[in-house]
Amino acid sequence: QTQLVESGGGLVQAGESLKLSCTASGSISRMNVMGWYRQAPEKQRELVATIDFVGSTNYRPSVKGRFTISRDNSKNAMYLQMNNLKPEDTGVYHCAAGTQVLTYFSSSEYDYWGPGTQVTVSS
Repeated sequence: QTQLVESGGGLVQAGESLKLSCTASGSISRMNVMGWYRQAPEKQRELVATIDFVGSTNYRPSVKGRFTISRDNSKNAMYLQMNNLKPEDTGVYHCAAGTQVLTYFSSSEYDYWGPGTQVTVSS
């Protein structure tokens, strides 16, 4: 059973940067899609970004140009570089991975989830 663990969250001021990491207990090479989701207090979980096995990426419009998702299969890790952070980026960030994801924006298709890391952006 593959386990995912996020790290790198914290408290920053608006305009600053953070880099989140997601480390897997096993090989991620079999994960056809990996992604980052976030959930703010009293809000629904939302997709932030995804990356597939050939490196194709998708971003929600509000983070495009500020966030960069990447993966390193040799390290069994995925990353989210977040620049120019805004208060509305605040939330718990979860990484997710799936072996047979057909619809990248459908959270139900992801098999593995991390417990999350808190990101707080102050204004």
